[in-house]
Amino acid sequence: MIYRLFCNYMDAITWLQNNLLSCFFKKITGIDCPFCGLQRSIIALLYGDFTNSFRYYPATILLILALGISLPGNRLMFEHKPMVQKSIYALSALVIVANYAYKIKSGLI
Repeated sequence: MIYRLFCNYMDAITWLQNNLLSCFFKKITGIDCPFCGLQRSIIALLYGDFTNSFRYYPATILLILALGISLPGNRLMFEHKPMVQKSIYALSALVIVANYAYKIKSGLI
């Protein structure tokens, strides 16, 4: 039973890997958008490869954390939740901008 679930999980990841969405921004402008690499990063994370996930897109874990805290049905309540949410959003934005600036400066785009 567990083997079958594991195989189905791996088949789903393989399907995702083979059917990545193309970047509309890159298709039109010819340059990477600030979110290019996010899909590959999520797939690496699903494989458990945190190092490559971070290399593909450094803000992935922060964005997943922000999504998890912000979901409407989330029952996670603590005293400083609004402040924590804003901090995670701000840190995510900072990492996205810094990563994009690094790509531009390094000539990776």
